[in-house]
Amino acid sequence: MTSPGSTPLPASGPTGPQVTPTVRPGPAAARPQPGPPAPALPRPPSLIARRWPGPPGAAHPLVLVALAAATVVGASTLTTVRPGLGWLVAALAAVAALVTAGVVRSAPASPTATARPDATGAPGPATTARPDATGAPGRAVQVAWAAATVVLVGVGTVRAAGWLFALCLLAAAVTGTLAVTGGRSPLGILLASTMPPAATVRGLPWAASGLRTARAAGPGIQFGRIVNSLAISAGLLVLFGVLFSSADAVFADLVTGLLPNISIPGIIGWGFRVLLIGGPLLGAAYLVSRPPDLEGLRPEPGRPAHRLEWTIPLVLLDALFAAFVLVQLTVLFGGSGHVLRTAGLTYAEYARGGFWQLLAVTALTLLVIAVAARRAPKATRADRLLVRVLLGTLTALSLVVVASALYRMQVYADAYGATRLRLVVATTELWLGLLFVLVGVAVVRLRAEWLPRLVIGTAVLALLGLALVNPDRLIAERNVDRYRDTGSLDVSYLSGLSADAVPALERLPEPMRTCALREIAYGLPRDGFWATNVGRERARPVLDRVQMNGVTTSCGLSW
Repeated sequence: MTSPGSTPLPASGPTGPQVTPTVRPGPAAARPQPGPPAPALPRPPSLIARRWPGPPGAAHPLVLVALAAATVVGASTLTTVRPGLGWLVAALAAVAALVTAGVVRSAPASPTATARPDATGAPGPATTARPDATGAPGRAVQVAWAAATVVLVGVGTVRAAGWLFALCLLAAAVTGTLAVTGGRSPLGILLASTMPPAATVRGLPWAASGLRTARAAGPGIQFGRIVNSLAISAGLLVLFGVLFSSADAVFADLVTGLLPNISIPGIIGWGFRVLLIGGPLLGAAYLVSRPPDLEGLRPEPGRPAHRLEWTIPLVLLDALFAAFVLVQLTVLFGGSGHVLRTAGLTYAEYARGGFWQLLAVTALTLLVIAVAARRAPKATRADRLLVRVLLGTLTALSLVVVASALYRMQVYADAYGATRLRLVVATTELWLGLLFVLVGVAVVRLRAEWLPRLVIGTAVLALLGLALVNPDRLIAERNVDRYRDTGSLDVSYLSGLSADAVPALERLPEPMRTCALREIAYGLPRDGFWATNVGRERARPVLDRVQMNGVTTSCGLSW
């Protein structure tokens, strides 16, 4: 029963009507509003940012002054035609500028413990800063590379052979790069070789920032005033130097030798040398101010090969080497008679026909040893013993191959005469033999972290040893001795040697002496002060007499 005005209730029970209760519309439900975006994760620093961040501040004014002075000195003293004293002076000036850049840092020294960022960009565990960041164990190695660079460049002051000086310049580029960058592992050394051009590009804004922000080079001395002082000094020296030169002929000759050629072509050449020297020098100073961290750069270790995968090829290769070595022993003890009976060749033809192949075998063997040492398993004592036995045997047999190649070259030179190419190749073979000795030590120790640096170091020593023996003079002496024994001489080849060969060629009888020396004398003009060379100065008195007395001599190509 319901009262009037009330809402009827639905009947209950299973059979009663089902009425849905009325729901009055209410306010709409509030939608969730989007919150602020989540902060983006920091980008991980690149390999260059982690390994080579560069100097933290601008270039120091003293560094810029030292670089400018070294560039001017180098551009004014370098001789582009013949090696001479100017190259050594330029190298010493460059070293002095880089030492200044290394001592005068652009920012205070960092604390001993620094946090290196990990791969995600977050600070990693603190690491102790190395006393040097060049990948070399202390300053001693860095100084050794720098000293080797200066000595290699200084070869041009002592030796007159242009080809030898070119080889020394190439080696000096390598040692100079290692002096300012470093690197122990092969990967670190490879990366170091690519850094100087990049350092020159990165050093331009570094130097420009230093020029803008340089306020003072010392107490009360403005940087601009230093530049003005140097400019005024140069102007005064030029003015009074010209006046003194016009007053005294001897002084004029001295000044002419010291100063660069003041003419339109000379000024253009001087400006080109400024760019050629200043760019690499700026890049080197950028590297010295904050050297890259090349420590620990090594490729990921590969999957070790199964024992059979590398044991069978090495056993077969050792057997092949052993058979070849036995043949070489019979040739060495049998001599030319054994070769004539078995191969049908003269001994000289036999030596000439096999040397280059043995040189290729020597180089390929080093590659095989490197690959096998990397892929061979060394987990157990048996694995390590097997590596030592097989690779040690191959290294020892390779030394016999090197000795055979050197012996063949000796026979070849005795039969056909010594040349520059034969001397350089024989020196290379000696260096490869030394490398096999070092590889043998690495195989026994199963450690070779020190080997890449010694490879470069021994190559530099081999080149300096070649310069020490005076190769052009050695070649001339060998050919003169061969002429006295056989009566055969290639005068046309000897006349193309440098002035270093003059003391040996002076031993020849006439008219061969005059014919050999006259061509050298014609190609040897007077040197200026910066082109002074010990070898040419020693030979000049002899060559001057040849020019006066040997005009009417008729020369043939060979005797």
